[in-house]
Amino acid sequence: MPLLSSATEIVHALGLGAFQVGRSHECDFPPGVLKLPVCTRPTIDVNGSSADIDREVKARVSSALSIYEVDSERLRSLQPTHIITQTQCKVCAVSLDDVERALRDALGVEAQVVSLEPYALADIWKDIRRVAAACGVEPAGEQLIAELTEEMESIQATAARAGSRPSIAALEWLDPLMAGGNWVPELIEMAGGQTVFGVAGQHSPWMTWDDLVRVDPEVIAAIPCGFDLARTVKEMAAMVRHPDWKGLRAVRSDRVFVCDGNQFMNRPGPRLVESLRIFAEILHPDLFAPSMEGTGWERRYGKVTCGAGCS
Repeated sequence: MPLLSSATEIVHALGLGAFQVGRSHECDFPPGVLKLPVCTRPTIDVNGSSADIDREVKARVSSALSIYEVDSERLRSLQPTHIITQTQCKVCAVSLDDVERALRDALGVEAQVVSLEPYALADIWKDIRRVAAACGVEPAGEQLIAELTEEMESIQATAARAGSRPSIAALEWLDPLMAGGNWVPELIEMAGGQTVFGVAGQHSPWMTWDDLVRVDPEVIAAIPCGFDLARTVKEMAAMVRHPDWKGLRAVRSDRVFVCDGNQFMNRPGPRLVESLRIFAEILHPDLFAPSMEGTGWERRYGKVTCGAGCS
């Protein structure tokens, strides 16, 4: 039973989808998993603004309270043999602590807990191997990794033909500002760009408007964790109202993009290939056809179009 969205995608990519008996509230791909019982819930209001969510999360973390709850009664009824969770971030998804707390209450559940630790691309390949080994399908794990790395290397080779490497700020949260870290800087470099915030393999760093103005990147990509395209467009309104917005180089040159960070960049699983493709299409439209436009990314808020709420 995967209790994070990326783990569900790994399970299905390994050909184990038929054995999945439950999911987290965030697991939504492939679409068939939506029919499975939901075993987790957030303890905060996820429908608030970026600033509201940030305040609630920080308040709970400072009080040593969890952001998520796991339904121990549902675990008991489903009797999973494996539960997949993670230790990388207690804010982004259900954590090992959440699962262990639920298992203490779910008497009679003897599940093997598999904990993932994705910080960089190499860690994601290790996590795929970890899941494959726990489920006895090691060859499928190696085949999946080989296929994913081959696709990514092909995109990287095409991007390497570009005559420039634009600087890009990938924003993982919008109010307050946070830059994409962990595997995101690696994807940007592979896509033929220069990441101006965030370090590969390290947690996503907070940043300020002064930082953004000082660096003044050629491209801005909004990739907020947990938000789809429509939600990201809505949350961008606060950025657009900032007095420094119109002066940014990316805005003046119409190189501001919103991305579905929920489905792509912030899921450390098989669809990081599509995430890499999105960055490549944004950075080098002369080399990459816009195959992910409309589903993975949209051009917004530049000099040509400001979108809804930009008046």
